[in-house]
Amino acid sequence: MDFKDYYKTLGLEPGADDKAVKTAYRKLARKYHPDVSKEKDAEDKFKEVAEAYEVLKSAEKRAEYDELSKHAEQGQPFQPPPGWQAQGNSGFADGMGGGSEYSDFFESLFGGAGRSQRRGRNSSQRGQDVEMELPLLLEENQGAERKKVAFQLAQYGPDGQPLPAISKTLNVKIPPGVSDGERIRLKGQGGPGLGGAANGDLYLIIRLVPHPLFDVEAHNLILTVPLAPWEAALGGQVTVPTLNGKISLRIPANTQSGQRLRIKGKGLLNKSGEPGDLYALFKIVIPPQADEAVRALWAQLAEQAAFNPRTQWSQ
Repeated sequence: MDFKDYYKTLGLEPGADDKAVKTAYRKLARKYHPDVSKEKDAEDKFKEVAEAYEVLKSAEKRAEYDELSKHAEQGQPFQPPPGWQAQGNSGFADGMGGGSEYSDFFESLFGGAGRSQRRGRNSSQRGQDVEMELPLLLEENQGAERKKVAFQLAQYGPDGQPLPAISKTLNVKIPPGVSDGERIRLKGQGGPGLGGAANGDLYLIIRLVPHPLFDVEAHNLILTVPLAPWEAALGGQVTVPTLNGKISLRIPANTQSGQRLRIKGKGLLNKSGEPGDLYALFKIVIPPQADEAVRALWAQLAEQAAFNPRTQWSQ
């Protein structure tokens, strides 16, 4: 059995500090990870790198390995010295990923404790589910829209160490009738699984962007329509906006402030793809400025109308 030079495997010199060991491992684990590497024998190289890191990342285990390396003779088969036994608990973490056994060299040094622990644990792990908010304009909530969603996924090596993030872009079809706070599940678009396990899911949390004109009530829209006093009193036609363009709306005579008028089918789509309604909420607005002539007309109107809007207070 040949002696394994774990320092050489990681491209390090003996005595390298912990930071150098971790940095070298992360770089090589990313390079040879079977899920991303196109190199020949990537899986075998990945296991060698992971095994080297298992030994060198712990000061106690590295001290044992360094002591044993003194007994290795160049070009000669290696055997642990008589009476040698690992002083630590040999409790190596599940860091191999993609394989089922440590090497014979490792087993000969540490008595298979790492192997037995690994067999008692599942080296495969489903990827993490990921949540992200998706801002959605009311105009985009009409059932035929697709949204480009760009995001990054954290990924980790078999030992839990972070690896470079994965950048993804999806063209997501927005189903009709989604409401604020609703979650859309995209199966398998979450964090990557380990050891051949399934990816996690991506959950998009819908956040309806407040509209400058429309308020939302379920799948109905509310539009505040300002009216001049004479428009409210005399009625007439006014042009009002909808999500799909402008329409002409007939205002009944004697319309009161706070009164609502239903405009059928001009709201948001529901789950069945049917539109809700738009409600025009009328608000009477007084002109901000008036010259003496206009004030005189207001005074004449008040005298002729003889109207007291607070009559009910005395009843």
